[in-house]
Amino acid sequence: MLIKTGHVRRVCSPGNHRPLALRKEIMRDYAARVKPTAVTRLTQMFGNRNYKSGGFTLIELLVVISIIIILMGLLFPAFKGVQDQAKRVQAKNDVTQIVTAINAFYTEYGQYPCGAQGGPDSNDYFTAGDAVLMDNLRGQFGASGLNTKGISFLQPPIAKDPSAPRSGIGSTGSTAGIYFDPWGTPYRIKMDNNYNNSLENPYTANTGAGFSVMNLGAMVWSIGKDGKGAKAGTIGSGGAKNSADSDDDVISWQ
Repeated sequence: MLIKTGHVRRVCSPGNHRPLALRKEIMRDYAARVKPTAVTRLTQMFGNRNYKSGGFTLIELLVVISIIIILMGLLFPAFKGVQDQAKRVQAKNDVTQIVTAINAFYTEYGQYPCGAQGGPDSNDYFTAGDAVLMDNLRGQFGASGLNTKGISFLQPPIAKDPSAPRSGIGSTGSTAGIYFDPWGTPYRIKMDNNYNNSLENPYTANTGAGFSVMNLGAMVWSIGKDGKGAKAGTIGSGGAKNSADSDDDVISWQ
């Protein structure tokens, strides 16, 4: 249809004669028919899952749990290795401090914190848990013990668990006053109380712990995680230091 308006002619489609309100109604109707179709297509593609919930399916949860278990299995041995190494470092520090305390006691009093003996080296002082020795080194006895000045040469911590003491001094029953290593066994201690400046080595000579007789005033060691090795103080009783039973022992003279 041609409409003359002044000098300009324009062509109008029949739709242009529809009122504005009618055209809006038509558009709303069209939109209402299109939207459900789009939703229907999405549902067909992805299923009826409710994405707004943000949840996981059972299979997804099982996959995540399996991955976590695998990672824990890979990391646990490494963690145990670090933990064991930390205990060995602590044990090494402990045996070094005990020897230092014994030597300091000797410097102060001119004798070791034990009775003297005039026999061979095989009779030298040995203990696998002597609370009296620890009390003397800790200055617990005062005038009633060998440490008459009450000097604290050693200040080990008190073990946290009295029923199974580790890494410190036991506090109850038969464990009271005994110094335990990180694995829960008492430290072994030898002292040269015949004063000839020699101690018998509890390990076989030249197997990683020195000669059969050592020019030392004191020896301290831990029998390690496995609780084997040089349990006694006699010469060579612990076997080869590099053997399976003794290789985890922690010694002060090396």
